[in-house]
Amino acid sequence: MTNSSIAHIASSFFDALFDTDRPKALSVINRAIGRNIAPEDLVFSVVLPGIERMTDSMVDTEKTNLSQHFIASQICEEVIDLLLPLFSGAPSFQGTVILGTSSGDFHGLGKKIVRGCLRSSLFSVVDLGINVTAERFVEEAVSQKAAIIGVSSMMVHTALSDQGPRRVRQLLHERGLEERIKLVVGGAPYKFDPELYRTVGADAWGENGMEAVRVITRLLGAQKP
Repeated sequence: MTNSSIAHIASSFFDALFDTDRPKALSVINRAIGRNIAPEDLVFSVVLPGIERMTDSMVDTEKTNLSQHFIASQICEEVIDLLLPLFSGAPSFQGTVILGTSSGDFHGLGKKIVRGCLRSSLFSVVDLGINVTAERFVEEAVSQKAAIIGVSSMMVHTALSDQGPRRVRQLLHERGLEERIKLVVGGAPYKFDPELYRTVGADAWGENGMEAVRVITRLLGAQKP
């Protein structure tokens, strides 16, 4: 594989993501597989840079919108599911993340974008869906041996609710899990008040899908001896 060939594949894949053209994106990847491009190279040099560029285009230049980013993240998830079984060895996941929207919150779009970005970055994600109780977040984290709980809240009252992230923090404290399991939050209320994550007891917050990946990667790195 030459740098020019992988760059061409990456460019074609990003164009498909930008246009939210699923058939074209899958065609680009399948043609690359047919040319014996290593699936590992496709993940790290094509898929991950593609979703990063989509995030940058939305945040920095506002050339893409939330719905485009959502569809792109779903395409990337599908491509990851296609490529992982083709790895030469068992893929090494960065860690397990328990993901869901807070109790009383029924908005799932942002969470799905984060899930797509995490899976594209080789995190194992357990998506609990919407309206998830604090107890279930913690129980699943313990059961799955996860180091991260990610709670999405799209409304101020669900972010500040006593049954939301605050309750997750309380349970982690009561069970002596605060050093082992970190709490990350995200959603519209935190964009309006970047210090809100401290108010609800979270360890960090992610402004968008790829920022969530960076924050979680940083937290996991800090936990390693």
